[in-house]
Amino acid sequence: MVPGCPFIYIIQKDIDVYSQILRKLFNESHGIFVGLQRIEEELTGKSRKAQLVRVSKNYRSVIRACMEEMHQAAIAAKDPAYGHRFSSQVSILSAMELIWNLCEILFIEVAPGFAAHEAEVLCVTRFSPPAGPLLLHLLDWVRLHVCEVDSMMADVLGSENPSKHESFWNLVTILVLQGRLDEARQMLSKEADSSPTSAGMCRILGDLMRTMPVLSPGNTQTLTELELKWQHWHEECERHLQDGTFASSPHLESLCKIMLGDEAALLEQKELLSNWYHFLVTRLLYSHPTVKPIDLHFYAQSSLDLFLGGESSPEPLDNILMAAFEFDIHQVIKECSIALSNWWFVAHLTDLLDHCKLLQSHNLYFGSNMREFLLLEYASGLFAHHSLWQLGVDYFDYCPELGRVSLELHIERIPLSTEQKALKVLRICEQRQMTEQVRSICKILAMKAVRNNRLGSALSWSIRAKDAAFATLVSDRFLRDYCERGCFSDLDLIDNLGPAMMLSDRLTFLGKYREFHRLYGDKRFVDAASLLLSLMTSQIAPRSFWMTLLTDALPLLEQKQVIFSADQTYELLRCLEDLTSGRPVHGEPDAQQLQDDDIETTKVEMLRLSLARNLARAIIKEGSLEGS
Repeated sequence: MVPGCPFIYIIQKDIDVYSQILRKLFNESHGIFVGLQRIEEELTGKSRKAQLVRVSKNYRSVIRACMEEMHQAAIAAKDPAYGHRFSSQVSILSAMELIWNLCEILFIEVAPGFAAHEAEVLCVTRFSPPAGPLLLHLLDWVRLHVCEVDSMMADVLGSENPSKHESFWNLVTILVLQGRLDEARQMLSKEADSSPTSAGMCRILGDLMRTMPVLSPGNTQTLTELELKWQHWHEECERHLQDGTFASSPHLESLCKIMLGDEAALLEQKELLSNWYHFLVTRLLYSHPTVKPIDLHFYAQSSLDLFLGGESSPEPLDNILMAAFEFDIHQVIKECSIALSNWWFVAHLTDLLDHCKLLQSHNLYFGSNMREFLLLEYASGLFAHHSLWQLGVDYFDYCPELGRVSLELHIERIPLSTEQKALKVLRICEQRQMTEQVRSICKILAMKAVRNNRLGSALSWSIRAKDAAFATLVSDRFLRDYCERGCFSDLDLIDNLGPAMMLSDRLTFLGKYREFHRLYGDKRFVDAASLLLSLMTSQIAPRSFWMTLLTDALPLLEQKQVIFSADQTYELLRCLEDLTSGRPVHGEPDAQQLQDDDIETTKVEMLRLSLARNLARAIIKEGSLEGS
């Protein structure tokens, strides 16, 4: 909230990552992205362009599949608010696919190496693309994104008398506007069959459509030859118009004017064209069929101005398409970043264009290039989601400058809500040798396990974290539990500590103390006695545990055979004296304390008695051995 401002601004997370349908877009495009990074070394020579075009088409197919699913969801939605939201998302996805397709044509398929440098300067590098294929690709682009034609054709052809259908002439006009002249001729033949008076005019216009010169794929004719043929064809169309061949049929005359590229006739069909870029492509088809890429932006700007006619201002989509027609890649990316609600589109498009070697010259001031900056932003957004964060890891991996640092920062903020999730995060960190993050995660899990009294798990995580202090804390808890219950929990873990027990003195003691119990259980009393004594004399055992160790010595002292030697017994007596002489003196004791002191005193007296008896036995035994 801004001081002095009466409004409260609510900051909302990126809601797109929470859309179930859009999550499919993120998941499937992730696979395409990773695949592209992995085949980078294979992208060489002539196959490079074909592979990059295939990758681009894969991205577009994912967008279209998502758009179709969103459209079905909009139709099925019972709540009008949800239906409106889905429809709005369909429009955005449609615009994204439209922009991507145009970028694919201009920057990858037709004109690799042709780009705007430093945002405004046009320049041709390495390769000047042929003019002919450009128009063919733009025609396909328009046809793909004006989908009403096929449904209209099905309605018209499905009627009893197609030529009398109310949409018949609109259909023929749209087919001509899209350069689908073979289909337009077929429709005119139906008009000729049903109306003998216009049959001759339909035949003449059909012949003009049939003979229109078009540069088709695989055609060997040069642009000069095409221009010459087109000029002759254009003059023939104009002659028929001037001679009044179609004067008696306004529809056919209008079609002839369109084929002559008459701007006024084209603008009369604004409703059928529906947008300025459709108008642009139709205008190029019938007026400038051999347009060169370097001239494209001039025609695009004039088409936009003519189509809007000063009645309205360009929309964000118009600005993006115009930047593409100007071959200004960076402006396209900038405008898309502003207009779209998330970073998915610009991140993946920029990465693809970077693989086309079109963005090498554009570095940002803080040490990263544009590709990396956008990928970092997109990956950061994925980390806000409870499951999509796993996709974000790979995007960070392919950012060589700041990716690892960003991944370390983001991975530390992932809530480790379940052990399964924690293991996923841990595996990711271990695969990337992120030592500090591994230690931090293990310590968090160890603390959770301690709070839940799962000491075995806590000890395992503290060992994995190589955290000596925490391992000591957990070891103390094990020892305290042993004192209270008289047995160890998680024996498998303690029995298999191996080299890990060297992490801390207390952990070493825990492992060795468990080994003492195992030796005792196997009736290897001499080995058990030596280990017990070494635990005390090496100062590795906590002083608070000495009484327990001395008590553990009692059964060994009472064995029929002498287990402890005289020297060992003296060491045990010394330890007992050190323990009893070092006890703190309390103030006025309570009843419980008095009772505890009585028990402790009894233990000490029993130990002294057993040690004295054992000492006598050991001296006699050792003396008799020496005498013999």
